[in-house]
Amino acid sequence: MISFALIIITSLFFMGIIIRTKSIASGRKGPGIFQPMKDVIRLWKKDAVYSKTTSFVFQIAPSIYFASVLMAILVIPFGQYKGIISFEGDFVFFAYVLALGKFFSIISAMDTGSSFEGIGASREALYSMLAEPAFFILMGSFALFTGHTSFHDIFISLHFGSYISYALGVLATFILIMIAMIENSRMPIDDPKTHLELTMIHEVMILDNSGFDLGLILFATNLKFAMYGALIANFFIANFQMYLTIPIFFAVQIIFAVIVGILESFSARFRMNHNAQFIFTLTSVALMIFFGVLMVIGKFI
Repeated sequence: MISFALIIITSLFFMGIIIRTKSIASGRKGPGIFQPMKDVIRLWKKDAVYSKTTSFVFQIAPSIYFASVLMAILVIPFGQYKGIISFEGDFVFFAYVLALGKFFSIISAMDTGSSFEGIGASREALYSMLAEPAFFILMGSFALFTGHTSFHDIFISLHFGSYISYALGVLATFILIMIAMIENSRMPIDDPKTHLELTMIHEVMILDNSGFDLGLILFATNLKFAMYGALIANFFIANFQMYLTIPIFFAVQIIFAVIVGILESFSARFRMNHNAQFIFTLTSVALMIFFGVLMVIGKFI
């Protein structure tokens, strides 16, 4: 329950820190850190408008997408405390409950009958598919290293005691940051500020969403960022007392948000045909972690 509450609190200001970092990097003051959440609340007060060409799939998809993110958050632990849902192999549940929400967002975009939204849905499906092996190799490697298959037991048993293990932790953090950027369609894969339908990915998928539904989708993005930040934080807080874990948790989240803002400020968006190559490169990095784990446990021959 502690993890769930802290992720919800973090989601209220996470996107605001990203935007504020980008504003400062470009020499502007920028909005307050709670402005994105105020925009979401304003959308929640409005009714959604549905096209006559859409079916019930388009109407229920935003709620399922939002619910899938909440369900994924329930399995994330907080230091020595388990998530609300915790069982052996829960990281598999985590990945595929997010995939369920992504599936409904994709078919929702296709349900509109728009060719542009169909293009965005196709790209979203491809990038998610390419990012999935990196996540499973990463978590499978740590499961092999610790002998456990649940998030809580993996993080509790994960001890960095050598230079190789520290390197593995750095690589794992890099992979999770990149997966978070891909899953939330951020730079360098996608530019959330673009207005050209031919080059948009996630933004073009939600062109027909409005009002309360659009608010759910935007808030789900905030939650997903905070969710991946919580996974990264668990690398550092598993063996600390409560009075230290909460400050470290928020410190990691703030640093994560600042890193995202800096990456988006000083990196150019990739050409569309380079995106798949970059995402699949994460699998190669995950394989490096796998071989590193084999070296640490003495099974690399």
